[in-house]
Amino acid sequence: MTNSLADSALVRACRGLDVPHTPVWFMRQAGRSLPEYRKIREGVGMLESCRRPDLVTEITLQPVRRHGVDAAILFSDIVVPLAAAGIDLDIVAGTGPVVAEPIRTAAAVERLRPLEPGAVDYVAEAVRLLVPELGSIPLIGFAGAPFTLASYLIEGGPSRTYVKTKAMMYGDPDLWHSLCSRLADITLTFLRVQVEAGVSAVQLFDSWAGALSEADYREYVMPHSAKVLTGLADAGVPRIHFGVGTSVLLPAMGEAGADVVGVDWRTPLDRAAGLVGPDRSVQGNLDPAVLFAPWPVVEREARRVLREGRAARGHVFNLGHGVMPDTDPDVLTRLVELIHTVGA
Repeated sequence: MTNSLADSALVRACRGLDVPHTPVWFMRQAGRSLPEYRKIREGVGMLESCRRPDLVTEITLQPVRRHGVDAAILFSDIVVPLAAAGIDLDIVAGTGPVVAEPIRTAAAVERLRPLEPGAVDYVAEAVRLLVPELGSIPLIGFAGAPFTLASYLIEGGPSRTYVKTKAMMYGDPDLWHSLCSRLADITLTFLRVQVEAGVSAVQLFDSWAGALSEADYREYVMPHSAKVLTGLADAGVPRIHFGVGTSVLLPAMGEAGADVVGVDWRTPLDRAAGLVGPDRSVQGNLDPAVLFAPWPVVEREARRVLREGRAARGHVFNLGHGVMPDTDPDVLTRLVELIHTVGA
């Protein structure tokens, strides 16, 4: 990481250092809320988009140009490393990842091979193209956490109940841990590829961990997330850990090894700061739905988030989850301007 990137507002906030202003970026900032994104993706499947460095570069840069955010996040998908490791899957529009043959047996787990770094060369190439384009603006790499990846592989696609996932977790814990250990290795390799190519921070998405109790999280999930996060301890970049509906899990997530814990909109940041501990920064946590309210409401809620974030070691402003597709991009741009003005 160059000196200018190490001294960026994002990296400094992640490390709990003084910042000139509160840094802001948005999960799913490169996506369907932008007309330029919809145009460039016309006729191109999601997995194909993720495998084309030219498209990844352009899509990643779009929200930086439009909104003036303090960080870019690599355009990709959490199932990209699974496909590269040989899993037959597709990302179906309107549905999400769909796995051709769900993994529910010991034999299926045994067939899950390690990720070879060369299998995701296109990701490394995209990072190498982006870093000089971004200059002093940090690029965030990302990956899915073992639990969330496991849920897709076991269920065969998105789920609301995670019945099959929990059935394996509770009913065959040895098989569960074997699967998650392999997924942790795949995830760690995927993130290391991005770090070695030049990203300045990484985010581990455990999007669906909020379906668990704290006891189950600690027993069945935390060891594998910790394997990824601690495996990057020597990488020299901040590590962000995020999940949805994780209020009860925040103390455990604070122990898993990240530098920053992402918080959804359900938990005030001042309370979250106490839960994750004094050695962690926080990220979040404006409700994405607030962006559809009149501007005075958006401003009021954003100022509240900024006030509450001051209780933490460091604060990276974000939404409590991703940008919704129907969000007005101009509201996001205006929000960035507000954060930069107020969050100093």
